[in-house]
Amino acid sequence: MNGFLIAAAVGNGLAALLHVGCIIFGASWYRFFGAGEQMAAWAEQGSMRPTIITSFIVIVLCIFSMYALSAANVIRKLPLLKIGLVGITSLFLIRGVGGLFLISSVTEQGSSFGLWSSVICLFYGMLHLMGLRQYNARNAVH
Repeated sequence: MNGFLIAAAVGNGLAALLHVGCIIFGASWYRFFGAGEQMAAWAEQGSMRPTIITSFIVIVLCIFSMYALSAANVIRKLPLLKIGLVGITSLFLIRGVGGLFLISSVTEQGSSFGLWSSVICLFYGMLHLMGLRQYNARNAVH
């Protein structure tokens, strides 16, 4: 059992559920979670854009959860598992570090969102990285 990857899967699932909440509850949730005024305005206008964009994010986060659970041997083995884990880990770490460098060039509200989302991405990236290391150690060819 790989506790790091299970924790990463739970985190990804929680993030997916919060994004579903934005779709269900609309503009106030988009604003609260820092999605930007444009997303909130589109939601208030009844545009499908926020739903489509956010649904894509939900799907991606669910796939990330599935890959983490697969590598933790909670669900069946998914195709390209190691490549997927490396990619997911890299995305979270790059997004986390990159976001921290971009914070100074955005508005005050955006920098608050940028800080928190970057910290969360770094945390998820570290969970995935530790889980990936454990996965590699258990699956090394001797």
